[in-house]
Order: sequence, then C-alpha cells, then structure tokens
Amino acid sequence: MANHKSSIKRIRQTIVRTERNRFYRTRLKNIVKSVVTAVDAGNKEEATEALKVANQQIHKFVSKGLLKKTTAARKVSRLHKSVNAI
Repeated sequence: MANHKSSIKRIRQTIVRTERNRFYRTRLKNIVKSVVTAVDAGNKEEATEALKVANQQIHKFVSKGLLKKTTAARKVSRLHKSVNAI
C-alpha cells in the first residue's frame, strides 16, 4: 500500500486512465469489426459508411493520445484497402 500522498494520487490517476483507455480500446475494436463484417458480407455501401465512421474515430483517438499517428494511418489504410477490394 502506498504511504506517500503523491503515490496515493498516482494510483487514483492510474485507475481512472486505465478505465478510460479500456473504453476507447473496446470502442476501436468494435469500429474496426463493423467495417470487417461489412466487407466479409460484400456490402459495399455499408462498408463505405462504416469506413467513414472508422476513419473519423481512429483519428480522434490519435488526438486523445490513445494511438500513435502512424498506427492510425496503418489501420485506416488496411481498412481502406479491404473496402476497395470489394
């Protein structure tokens, strides 16, 4: 157990950040999954709409510091490539 005031505060901050990051990571997985399922179904319109949402959200996560810029670009690029392959 932490004894110093600053370490107690750090523990509280870590709990909050961990919960927030878990929410965003789950959201990211669900967004990507919606694009992938639309691509697997062969539904071009639904896939492009899901890709549009995914693109916006993934770049939003970059601004929040959840993803690096290059990681986001790679994810969007792969999703774009799969949608265009339909």
